[in-house]
Amino acid sequence: MLEAICKELELRKDKLSEPIETIYFGGGTPSLLTPKQIDLVLQTVYDNFHIIDSPEITLEANPDDLTEAKIDSLANTKINRLSIGIQSFFEEDLTLMNRAHNQAEALQCIVKAKQYFENISIDLMYGIPQMTPHRWQENIEKALSLEVPHISCYVLTVEPKTALERFIKNGVIQPADDVVAAEHHAVLVEKTTAAGYHNYEFSNFCIPGWESQSNSSYWMRKPYLGVGPSAHSYDVVSRSWNVSNNTRYIQSIEVGVLPLTKEILTIENQYNEYVMTRLRTAGGVSIAEIGSLFGPKFKRYFKQNMQQHVALDLLICEGDFVKATKKGKFLTDGIAADLFMI
Repeated sequence: MLEAICKELELRKDKLSEPIETIYFGGGTPSLLTPKQIDLVLQTVYDNFHIIDSPEITLEANPDDLTEAKIDSLANTKINRLSIGIQSFFEEDLTLMNRAHNQAEALQCIVKAKQYFENISIDLMYGIPQMTPHRWQENIEKALSLEVPHISCYVLTVEPKTALERFIKNGVIQPADDVVAAEHHAVLVEKTTAAGYHNYEFSNFCIPGWESQSNSSYWMRKPYLGVGPSAHSYDVVSRSWNVSNNTRYIQSIEVGVLPLTKEILTIENQYNEYVMTRLRTAGGVSIAEIGSLFGPKFKRYFKQNMQQHVALDLLICEGDFVKATKKGKFLTDGIAADLFMI
């Protein structure tokens, strides 16, 4: 697999014209890689692309993988940012989500990681079935007490063919609803704001200056290259994705054929994605930028259709920028859908 990933990088070395600012090891469990394997991939990137002097290089990791020896070894690579999938600091939540780590590992790995890495992000889940408001508040307070510079928080999605889906279908546990999730998000914003964190995107909170450069590039419509099975790539006018089957991926790369499917994005697709991503950010949507990027028809359409949400105090205009209000923040995906050009 690593040989195929490195060969794909070589095959696609001309696909990015701008210098690379971020490198992200994500999807699956990249923390299983050894330092030697990480170095192999990174060296291939450096050999085939133009990299800025100090790129953000992130590795996603599970707490049960992050022993002190593992963290020490990662610190000796070019990795300079860890994104740790904590999900919850409570045993009952971790068991429900079928996570491999326990409560103690969730806490200990962050304490250890801080001795070696300054740039750390943790993931938390809310809207978990049977999670009380008090327990969610304790989760946030625990995360803030650890003084990590970045926190990402997501609503739990019940995936098909999982144990959680079976429990809900069989009535073993009650599913969480949108009202509870909205209450959890409101508490999250309140607590993080009071602690000095900036909610720079709906799901992302950081001490100012510690924004994820990788995530931010997606919201700013920057091209990116995804390498490996299932990986997605984007160049503003098209999106492509690799086959999700490992064996087929390796076999295709071995004969020098990129195993990808490509979709050309219409101007309507591009506008819809711009609205969807930007409305989730603290900066909001620029009406002028819609006009310059997509033309006057889209600018008029957006201005006309946003009025109903302004009237309901879900959106607010601040000069050229349209942003979600406190009331509308949890509803941004639905609001964006109303503003799409079909």
